[in-house]
Amino acid sequence: MEALLLKNFLRSKGLMTGLLILFVAGLISLNIGKHFLDKNKEIIEKTAHYQQESIAKNVEFHPKEIGLLLYYVRFGLVNEMPNLAGLAIGQRDINPSLKSVTIRNLEEQKYATDLMNPMYQMLGNMDFSFVLIYFFPLIIIAFCFNLISEEKEEGTWSLVLSQSGNPIKMLRIKILIRFVSVFLILVLLLMIAKFYLAIPFDAVFLAFILTSILYIIFWFTLAWLVASFHKNSSQNALILLLSWVTLTIVVPAGVNALTVNLYPVPEAFSTVLESRDGYHNKWDVPKEPTVAKFHQHYPQFSQFKHPEGKDYSWLWYYAMQQMGDDEAAKDALAFKEKLKKRNAFSSTAGMFFPSIHAQLSLNALSLSDMDNYLNFIEKLESFHEQKRLYFYPKIFTETAVSDENWKKFGLEFYQEKPSLNWLKMLLPLLIISILCVFWAKLKFGKNMMAR
Repeated sequence: MEALLLKNFLRSKGLMTGLLILFVAGLISLNIGKHFLDKNKEIIEKTAHYQQESIAKNVEFHPKEIGLLLYYVRFGLVNEMPNLAGLAIGQRDINPSLKSVTIRNLEEQKYATDLMNPMYQMLGNMDFSFVLIYFFPLIIIAFCFNLISEEKEEGTWSLVLSQSGNPIKMLRIKILIRFVSVFLILVLLLMIAKFYLAIPFDAVFLAFILTSILYIIFWFTLAWLVASFHKNSSQNALILLLSWVTLTIVVPAGVNALTVNLYPVPEAFSTVLESRDGYHNKWDVPKEPTVAKFHQHYPQFSQFKHPEGKDYSWLWYYAMQQMGDDEAAKDALAFKEKLKKRNAFSSTAGMFFPSIHAQLSLNALSLSDMDNYLNFIEKLESFHEQKRLYFYPKIFTETAVSDENWKKFGLEFYQEKPSLNWLKMLLPLLIISILCVFWAKLKFGKNMMAR
């Protein structure tokens, strides 16, 4: 029986075409991921060169005042991207992995991003996670929607019942053959990705593989459950396709809409507004209160004074810039907390929906999720503060530009390691799959003999 079922499967041109399309789509996604990684590497290399070149030119153009020079000089921080991100690009194509900032007001620079083609942003990147989340289930549906109904509609089901003491075994073999074929395509693509994208075979990649496998297992168990209802082929196909639309499109959109409504972020606008007002309106007020607030923030610089009777000094100017950040600090903190709550809510809700959970898990493993970006922003804040504390004394004492070794200011890197919570990552997919199998067993027990 097993040999006959396998032979029938291999002879089916439609099923073989489906596997071929799935494999080609996977290869295209790997190429897109490789291009994304190469582009990011190129940007980092060019920025490193540009930063040194830009600093050298600004030193040449502004050799007398270090305060004026540092108005222009930018320092870059890179959020290192693991090669695994080529499989799950996630937030990386929206939130840049490199930030170049001056020591001036940070809030206006913090969330600045590149201009992108809106059509390209709408279409997004067809990375491997996209193929896994959206394409694999469609192929599984095409393979499994008529497991039993095909036999009934061709008039062979009665023969199966009469000649087989265990018709369920025959159905298990049919779905197992289909599972093995899709599983092999998945593993083959991941092995190609391992070498093509130079992904290290470590615990993180293993977690990525297991999450992917459990996700396709879920769709096979769902197809097995639908088969247990003994509907006809068109009804099975409709149920499975509606499940696909619900789980991959409707529910994620609904969770996103609910998240936005539960955690609105008016602070996104007010932070920028407070930041700009915080320093723009300081031009029209007395200088002493601004400097006094700066001294409260940095008591270690209290010995530096604004010259009496003068309308301008670098101490006052950078104090004014600092006030922009200080006055926006409350809204900026609230904005970050809201983003963290949004992310936590999405993660919790996703545990009940395999498509959301799988996508979030793959993004987290690839360090292309919102948590990674928020951690990077916090690192950017400390990076910016470090530069301020280093240069403020030099600005206030009017240190000669030539006294500084400007060549030492290259790009700096932030590296994060994925947090591996195996139970949280794998258990939701496993539990939902087991529930589908258990429910299907009950339905098969009730319906098999009756049908």
